[in-house]
Amino acid sequence: MTENKSRLVVLEAVTAIVFLLFLFPFFILVINSAKDAFSITQYPMAMPEKWSLIFQNMKKIWTSENIRYPSSFMTSTTVTVLSLIVINTFSSQAAWVLVRNNSRISKIIFLVFVAAMVIPFQIVMFPLLSWYRKIYVVTGIKLLRTQGGLILSYLGFGLSLSIFMFHGFIKSIPYELEEAATIDGCRKDQVFYRIIFPLLTPIHATVMILNGIWIWNDYLLPLLILGKGNKVQTIPLAVANFAGAYVKQWDLILTAILMAIIPIIVFFLFAQKYIIKGMVAGSIKS
Repeated sequence: MTENKSRLVVLEAVTAIVFLLFLFPFFILVINSAKDAFSITQYPMAMPEKWSLIFQNMKKIWTSENIRYPSSFMTSTTVTVLSLIVINTFSSQAAWVLVRNNSRISKIIFLVFVAAMVIPFQIVMFPLLSWYRKIYVVTGIKLLRTQGGLILSYLGFGLSLSIFMFHGFIKSIPYELEEAATIDGCRKDQVFYRIIFPLLTPIHATVMILNGIWIWNDYLLPLLILGKGNKVQTIPLAVANFAGAYVKQWDLILTAILMAIIPIIVFFLFAQKYIIKGMVAGSIKS
């Protein structure tokens, strides 16, 4: 018993150390966001003299014409929210069909989605641009340098993991619920949206958090679709362009990074209770 307690204490100590190491970069970011540029370069590890300076730096970032934070924030919010809606809607429907139609074709399609998760993005980035250009030439629908094209790209790249997670979760839902709804006269769409969809709340939240963090922080795909110099830009693009043009203004650069991190942290804190619940429920049956 004493040995088990000692082992538990050691594990807790290691966990605490790892947690502190994980938070250390964020701690440095916060304290340096409350300093001026000179103090950051001379005393990066020191505590700030005036914490109120962080709000002054935030005000400068918010009103800066170089970074255009309000418009970038709205673009990131719009792209993230709409991408999560379409990803969750389509992937939950697809996973439900693949689970309930237990045929060889369904299994092959599911394996294709799973296999797609291991394909590096760098392999398909140039073919993606080529196809978007061809679509514009043939149909006149502009996908490059638009929010719609970026959302469509996130839908394509986000489906694989999302379908995989929904697939495992839906397997844990008794099929008898759907049979009872069908007997009561529900159509297929009514069975899904009235019976299955409400039961998917935990995994919906899990998928939204994982994809939301990825989409909000993503830099390469927006750079590829929107490009540099575009008036429409997400926060990572705006911060990168600002840092590249004003390298010496570390106080504003770090504050801009902090302002980009805060929304996704708030989103995570509000929805974190569903992560473990969704993961565990989805692993009951495989």
